[in-house]
Amino acid sequence: MLQKSDGLPWWKAGWRVRLILGAMTLLGIGIPIYLNQQQAAQQQQQAKQQLTAVVAPTTVTALGKLAPKGEVIKLSAPTSTEGVKIEKLLVEEGATVKAGQLIAILDSQGRLQAAVNEARAKVSVAQASLVKVKAGAKQGEINAQQATIGRFQAERGTGIEAQQATLARVVAETTTQIEAQTATIARVKAETATQVEAQIGAIAEAQAGLINAQAEDKRYASLAKQGAVSASSGDSKRLTLQTAQQRVNQAQANLRRIQSSGKQQLAEAQANLRRIQTSGQQQIVEARANLRKLETSTQQQIKESQFTLNKIAEVRPVDIMSAEVDVKSAIASQKRAEENLAQAYIRSPQDGQILEIFARPGEVVGTNGIADIGKTSQMYGVVEVYQSDVNKIRVGQKVKITSNSLPSELQGTVDRIGIQVKRQDVINADPTSNIDDRVIEVHVFLDPESSQKAAKFTNLQIKAVIQLESRE
Repeated sequence: MLQKSDGLPWWKAGWRVRLILGAMTLLGIGIPIYLNQQQAAQQQQQAKQQLTAVVAPTTVTALGKLAPKGEVIKLSAPTSTEGVKIEKLLVEEGATVKAGQLIAILDSQGRLQAAVNEARAKVSVAQASLVKVKAGAKQGEINAQQATIGRFQAERGTGIEAQQATLARVVAETTTQIEAQTATIARVKAETATQVEAQIGAIAEAQAGLINAQAEDKRYASLAKQGAVSASSGDSKRLTLQTAQQRVNQAQANLRRIQSSGKQQLAEAQANLRRIQTSGQQQIVEARANLRKLETSTQQQIKESQFTLNKIAEVRPVDIMSAEVDVKSAIASQKRAEENLAQAYIRSPQDGQILEIFARPGEVVGTNGIADIGKTSQMYGVVEVYQSDVNKIRVGQKVKITSNSLPSELQGTVDRIGIQVKRQDVINADPTSNIDDRVIEVHVFLDPESSQKAAKFTNLQIKAVIQLESRE
C-alpha cells in the first residue's frame, strides 16, 4: 500500500494528488481540441482568400461624354452695354478652322476703323507739328497768327455790339409791352368803375320807381276796399309794382355781372402783365448770359491765339519735348484704337472644328457667344468615376467606350485623373440611380481610329469600361 513519507495512505495524501490528476486529465482532452480549432481557422482563412480572389472586380464602369481635346471653347465677343451684333459670319457649322483664322466681323468694325483712321491722322499731324517746331517758325506764320488775333479782336467787338443791341431791344420791347399792358389794366379798371357807377344809378332809379309803385299799390288797395276805384285799377297798380320790382332785380343782376366781368378782365390783364414781365425778364437774362458767354469765349480765343503767337515766335527745347510727347501720345492713341479694332475681328484661338453657331449676321451675341470650337482631330472620353472607385484607376489603363449612337466600340487609355470631386453631371436613365453622387473626372485618350469615329459626336453620352489591370 502506497503511503506518504509521513506514513498516511495515498488516498489521504491531500489536495496535491487530486490537483495533479485533474491537470493531467485536462491536458489529455484540451490539446486535441485546440489543434482541431487551429486547423479549422486556417482552412476558413484560406477559403476567404480564395473567395476574395474570385469576386475581386477587374473593371470599373462609369458614364461620361465625348469631348474634343482641351474641351469645347466658347468663342465670344467683347462685352458692351449697347450689345454686340454680328455683321459678317465667315464660317459654317462643321467647318475646319486654323488658329488665327477670321471667324466673324462685328458691326462695330466700321466705327472702330474710322477711329483708327482718325488716330493715324492725328499721328501725322503731331509728327508734322514736331517737324515744324524743330524747323522754327517762319515770319509768314507769325504774320498769319497776328492777323488771326486781329480778326478775333474785330469779331469780338462786332459780336459784343450786336449782342448789346439785342439786349437793348429786348429790354425796350419788354418795357413797351409792360407799359401797354399796364395801360390796359388801367383802362379795364376805369371802364369797370364807370359801368358800375352807371349801373348803381340805374338801380337807384329802379328802386325809386319801386317805392312809388309800392305806394300806389297800397293806396289803390285801400280805395278798392272802400269801393272808390274798380278792381281792375287795383290790378293795374299791382302789375306796375311787380314790373318795378323786376326792374330793380334786373338792375342788381346787371351790376353783379358788370362787377364779375370787370374782375375777370382785370385778372386776365394782370396775368398777361405777369407773363410779359416773366417772359421779358427771361429774355433779358438769356441775352445778358449770351453777352457774357460771347465776351468770355472771344477773350479766350484771343488769349489762345496770343499764346500760339508767343509759342511760334521762339523755338525752345521744351517746345520740342512737348511736341515729341504729343507724337508719342498720338501713337499710343493709334495703338489703342488698332487694338480696339482688332476686337471687332473674331478669330479662332486654336485649330479645330466649328461645332455649333449661336449668332448669325444681324443678331446680338448672347450669353452662348458666337460659336463653339473643339479640337476634334483628337477626341477624349470624359468619364465620371465614383469617388469610391477612383483609387482603382491608374494612368495607362485600357478603356472600352460604347454608345447606341456609335457605329462600333471605341478604344482608349486613361490619360489623366482629375483632382477635384464634383457632383455627377451625366445622369443614368435608371430612375432608381442616385443623381447626387460625387464623382471625379477621368480623361480617356482615344486611339486615332476611335478618335476619328468620335469626331462628330461631341458631348455624346457614353458608357466606359476601365480595365483595372493595364495591358501592355
